[in-house]
Amino acid sequence: MHNVIIKKAGIKLLVVLIAFLSSCSLYAQTEDQDFKNAQLSSSRVTDAWKKYNDVLSQEFKKKGMAYPPKDIYIRAFKSQNEMELWARNNETSEYKLIKTYHICAVSGLLGPKRTEGDRQIPEGFYFIEDFNPKSEYLLSLQLSYPNFSDAALGKPRLGGDIFIHGGCVTIGCMPMTNEGIQEIYTVCLNARINGQVNIPVHIYPTRLNKNGINYLNHEFAKDVPKMQFWSELRPQYDYFEKNHRLLPVMYTPDGKYIN
Repeated sequence: MHNVIIKKAGIKLLVVLIAFLSSCSLYAQTEDQDFKNAQLSSSRVTDAWKKYNDVLSQEFKKKGMAYPPKDIYIRAFKSQNEMELWARNNETSEYKLIKTYHICAVSGLLGPKRTEGDRQIPEGFYFIEDFNPKSEYLLSLQLSYPNFSDAALGKPRLGGDIFIHGGCVTIGCMPMTNEGIQEIYTVCLNARINGQVNIPVHIYPTRLNKNGINYLNHEFAKDVPKMQFWSELRPQYDYFEKNHRLLPVMYTPDGKYIN
């Protein structure tokens, strides 16, 4: 008798769980569709889409990658004024480099952003947090600055509103020209619509290879906080260079990156 009751309770719980998961899935699909509709209601977005979607499809095809993409990754190097677009077809495969873009202007110095008004482009590990089709600079992608590390190590007024955007002026963002942002916005929007909620964006002072490290050691040897910070970024960089996969981003309670 007890076994029958337990079985019935288990079945009831399973039915409730399935119903809950189904409702969550339906809600997520509705939310994704609302996001897509809202974005494509902007003429700036549809213009970019019409101009660059087929171009991007061909770029991905040349690399043997599916399009629209399911998983993309962006990393930027301030010293080189470069932004790389990587993609993979599934969570178990390696990322492949699709294209390298030119960042047309930079401001501030090498090193992380620690306070409002310092004109610094942040350094560290972020995600694309928002898509803005009404940007003053045509289109823009907002980064998740400040992250936990920035909040822990920065001053009380950290600033915010750090974007990848159009145009070619900056006081802490990464401008890509209007043509560049239209293409980047289109591929990121495709990935988001295709289910990638968090698109990682990693920003480095320079390529942290042997030459890059030698340069930082030569120019910033006496700047202990920056050298310590860059040493925390290096394991993620080295791991990706070797494996073309990402490590999870983790922090100590006091805001240091750990891997």
